[in-house]
Amino acid sequence: MTTPFSDLDQFTALPRVDGIAVAPDGSRVFLTVSALDDERTGYRRSVWSVPADGSGTPVRLTRSAKGEGGIAVTRGGDVLFVSGRPDESGADDAAQLWVLPATGGEARPVTALSGGAGGVLATASGSDVVAFTAPLLPGADADDETSFLAADAALRKRRTERKVAAILHETYPVRYWDHDLGPDETHVLTLDLAELRERDAAVRPADGADAPDYPTHLPRPADLTPAPARTLDHVDGALTPDGSVLLASVAVQEPRGFRSTLVTVDVRTGTRTVVFDEPDVDHEIPRVSHDGRTIAWVRTPRSTPAGAHEQEIWTAPLTTDGTVDVAGARRIATDWDRWPAELVFEHGDAALLAVADQDGRAPIFRIPLDGAPVEQLTHDDWAYSGLRVADGTGEVVALRASWQAPLHPVRIAADGSVTVLATPAPLPDVPSTIEDVETTAADGTRVRGWLVLPEGDGPHPLLLWIHGGPLNSWNQWSWRWSPQLAAARGYAVLLPDPALSTGYGLDFINRGWNAWGQAPYTDLMAITDHVVGRPDIDETRTAAMGGSFGGYMANWVAGHTDRFRAIVTHASLWALEQFNGTTDMSQYWQSIFDAEGMRENDPHRFVADITTPMLVIHGDKDYRVPIGEGLRLWSELAEHHAAEDGTMPHRFLYFPDENHWVLKPQHAVVWYETVFAFLAQHVLGEEWERPELLG
Repeated sequence: MTTPFSDLDQFTALPRVDGIAVAPDGSRVFLTVSALDDERTGYRRSVWSVPADGSGTPVRLTRSAKGEGGIAVTRGGDVLFVSGRPDESGADDAAQLWVLPATGGEARPVTALSGGAGGVLATASGSDVVAFTAPLLPGADADDETSFLAADAALRKRRTERKVAAILHETYPVRYWDHDLGPDETHVLTLDLAELRERDAAVRPADGADAPDYPTHLPRPADLTPAPARTLDHVDGALTPDGSVLLASVAVQEPRGFRSTLVTVDVRTGTRTVVFDEPDVDHEIPRVSHDGRTIAWVRTPRSTPAGAHEQEIWTAPLTTDGTVDVAGARRIATDWDRWPAELVFEHGDAALLAVADQDGRAPIFRIPLDGAPVEQLTHDDWAYSGLRVADGTGEVVALRASWQAPLHPVRIAADGSVTVLATPAPLPDVPSTIEDVETTAADGTRVRGWLVLPEGDGPHPLLLWIHGGPLNSWNQWSWRWSPQLAAARGYAVLLPDPALSTGYGLDFINRGWNAWGQAPYTDLMAITDHVVGRPDIDETRTAAMGGSFGGYMANWVAGHTDRFRAIVTHASLWALEQFNGTTDMSQYWQSIFDAEGMRENDPHRFVADITTPMLVIHGDKDYRVPIGEGLRLWSELAEHHAAEDGTMPHRFLYFPDENHWVLKPQHAVVWYETVFAFLAQHVLGEEWERPELLG
């Protein structure tokens, strides 16, 4: 009998929860769920509703060929989402913002932008104002303040008719992760949902008058950010309860990158006020309290080759006219050295709730605004994300996951107790158990990780999986790197957090700073030594695998030890000097190494020492770790290790149309098939079997 973990087609078909929102009264939780489409070549999202008290069953709210995502909730409980589904006129060229009434009925579009809508940035808890992002062409500026919509539509039409795809860049960078930046620029627009009318109630032009440049039954968007260039590509923000002021983290252009600043924008006038802007400091994750009297954000001094810095949590008073009292700004949680990934104000605004990596988990923390010590609210083996607080009642909901279960919705009480909610994506039965393992490195530092064990007594072959980042932690479920698939094939999987990992304090991170090949490598070897000493692990059958930074480390391992029978390196850094000038964020990567650190920790210098068979995997659309890294690695393996007839024990799996992660379900299947065939050959001693779909 096959299971989703023994059969890759079943695995890719498992539905996946990937977004969450909560009704203002706390009664309902809204989820986005991705499911395999009919062609089995992509995923389609839909919106679901579940009761927040733990009872009932999930109810599907949307269904369309294009799917829906980016959910948010209005003050009245209506659900906002972004979708490319056809609107009332039948047009479906670009994704628009839609609203689904809380009282029932059909979803309706609320925008009709030529370039589409990006996503909801913020909703106001006391008004119908919505802030959202949208791409606009920089050449679409017009003489009057309301015709930018028509100008953008006209310019897009001309580019399409002339089949022009060229992009002119005036600043760095030019691309991000897996897509080109431009020609359009991200803007922040606002609209008032109270202005939404029925289509048949729209005002029509008089006879002989020009047709309006925007549907009159829709709320007309206002542009809060004219001529933004690339400063809003990663904008984050929150609205005051009355919707009059937007607090936002906005980038300021630097020679080869940006710094993040904190600004306020008057929604009525568009007047922008810079609140906090410091050289070599980023101000991010801006939040506004439920009563509109306090703001909170994260302040982070820039990292240098000397080390990373703390991420500081700050608050400041917000006056009734929307002005931030800069003099009243103060830092809280000064003794807490974790890095918050999420911040929200709790009900009553006496504290912030945060999610941060912690010892291989990602708990929820309570951070009092009065300076009292930080409290860890949840004490379990789960990683939380998508933290949401109901504006009206204070119900706290989130998604959680572990290596034994994918994301699913939960409600968290004030005492930290957790209620599991109904989910449209039932949790699958996994073919493994999991243990927390740890050892002591040579410098006396504790190094820990997770050990996923297959069924049976063993001894089991072992796979060392090295996480990416490097500022990261192996603390929750991954669909792209699933140890459960390996466990179903009899492998034990070690998921360690070496130096540079988050969740163990700043000193632990800085042990590996500017020295990637030092403490991170020795930590990995130390915990591997510890685990292979167990009677249920077969020390003679081991392999190492990693992606991104994990791929870098897999390359480093290959050049420094022959203890593994096989090494899989995915989207990996190979030649640091080359990588640092071609990645999409070169300023950051060059800033964290000095010249000596870059040279001493460059894995390509050790290519001649590689004796372990390597499977190299890379996607051509990977702009974070460009394809040149994989091409150079493959070329240098051939230069040093190919036989006279060109044959090698190594393999190169290349995806012309995939990015850093390899996301298409059919390609994920090929990825796993190739990886497991390579491991079976070299770790288990089986004959090489080429995956059928590779031709």
